[in-house]
Amino acid sequence: MHAPVAAGTLRPWRRALGTLILVLGLVLLALRAWQALPWEDPRLLGALAGGGMAALATALGTLPVLLRQQMSQRTCDTLLGFGAGVMLAACAFSLVLPALAAAKAQGAGPWGAGGLVGSALLLGAALLMLIDRLVPHEHFVKGTEGLRARSLRRAWLFVLAIALHNFPEGLAIGVGYGGADHFGANALATGIAIQDVPEGMVVALALRSVGYGRWLSAGIGIASGLIEPVAAVMGAALMTVSVGLLPWGLAAAAGAMLFVISHEIIPESHRQGHEAFATGGLLLGFVLMMVLDTALG
Repeated sequence: MHAPVAAGTLRPWRRALGTLILVLGLVLLALRAWQALPWEDPRLLGALAGGGMAALATALGTLPVLLRQQMSQRTCDTLLGFGAGVMLAACAFSLVLPALAAAKAQGAGPWGAGGLVGSALLLGAALLMLIDRLVPHEHFVKGTEGLRARSLRRAWLFVLAIALHNFPEGLAIGVGYGGADHFGANALATGIAIQDVPEGMVVALALRSVGYGRWLSAGIGIASGLIEPVAAVMGAALMTVSVGLLPWGLAAAAGAMLFVISHEIIPESHRQGHEAFATGGLLLGFVLMMVLDTALG
């Protein structure tokens, strides 16, 4: 007579099976939604290309880990500051200013355009703040945050944190291509791709520093960039629904990016005592993106 199987030994398998079924269901739903998109629309194709460029830049940033190159913490903090500067300039010149122009083009006066863009910006930041509070994730220095964070493996916490960084960037690319200013959208996508190179490098190096293998660290860093083309297509698809959503979408994407800059990137770059280098990197990144936006726009 066989001994009964303990209920405790079945629970992990049931949980794993349930998680697998849920993931497969979400993948199937995503594939159906992907197939239903109007791919003949050039705005979606542009968003996919721009998001793909950002994902490729993130992957390129992981090469030093694969080549076994070590980097000082001061250099990492400088690169984080550089990325923050690029994103700040992208928010100002590629998102907020076009959002104000789009609102005025739709008939809003100066006060109305400012109020609309300001409200949408706060809404985008509030949404990211809510996600930040609810989704378990881990900062590289600060530690765990979110519900049930301590019960999850650190690798997945890093992945979720990176997704919080990259989603608004991809969304901003898609919203940019959803408008009529394709030169501005190209500048935005190029700027985000530039700052994704050091971001991918810092992410992979941070994972490597806490004990992960170099191939796993690089692989997670590369995977972290794949959310950007998906988010870009989502943003562009939203803009195809109604042109009236353009100023809202641009400003909300700017608010989400500003939240990430202030809540995640700048604090991380200042925690190791390299504030001067991080600030210098920020200024250089801001100027580079400003010149790039002016030249391409």
